[in-house]
Formats: sequence, structure tokens, C-alpha cells
Amino acid sequence: MTVEKKWNSIMRIDHFAIWCDDIEAMRTFYTTYFDCVSNNRYHNPSKNYTSYFLSFGGGDCRIELMNRPDIVNEPAKRGFMKGIAHFDIEVGNEEMVDSLTERLRTDGYNIVSEPRKTGDGYYEAGVLDPEGNYIEISAEV
Repeated sequence: MTVEKKWNSIMRIDHFAIWCDDIEAMRTFYTTYFDCVSNNRYHNPSKNYTSYFLSFGGGDCRIELMNRPDIVNEPAKRGFMKGIAHFDIEVGNEEMVDSLTERLRTDGYNIVSEPRKTGDGYYEAGVLDPEGNYIEISAEV
């Protein structure tokens, strides 16, 4: 086995991190709509840094929500610039995509892409989280 093969077999995304203005609102959003489980709030007073790790029940990838008052929001239009554009949360099936999309709409969240079948084998919708991050809600078809 080559070194490259060996590395590829153990590599995975452990977590991704999001700087937040309102870390509590973001935590509530992901735990409410995506069944994430949150750890206890971590706070480092010397850096004025606060974070939560949110875990999904069905996988290993986590979201780290972070806050530090000196981190600024530039540019303001997230998801529509170079860099990370969105992330996807698979919810199970088409009915769950439709149901969650309608629940988010009813609760006042911005649905930026209506549920649809894509050319690459998914059924998905797009929503903005409380701070404007683009989230795809999907199911394989």
C-alpha cells in the first residue's frame, strides 16, 4: 500500500467552523431544525472567545460555532463570493426536504432555493441560517 492510499483511507472532515455574531441564535437554529446535539459552552476569557461544538446523530462531521467580538463581517453577502459557498445537510428523503423547507419558511427563514431535483442525483432546497450562511437541505434520489 502506498503512503497516498494509506492517508486517503483515514482522512475525513472532523468539523467545520463558523464565526458567529449571535452564537446562541445559531446554536438554537442548528439544534432545532437539524437535530444537532450541542456540547457545553466553552469560553476563554483571555481571548474573549466562545464556542460550541454541534454533533449530528448519524455522522462524524461536526459544526463548531465560534464568537469573538473583534471578528468582523466582510463582505456581507455570504455564500455568493469566492471561498466556501455552502454546506449540505442530508435529511433522509424528499418528503423530509419538503417538510423541513416548509417549517423553516413558516418560521421566517429565507428559502433561497425551492425544493427540486438536481442533475447530479439529489433532491434539495436552500435556506439561509440566521447569519446568512447558505445551507443545502438534501436527499439522494
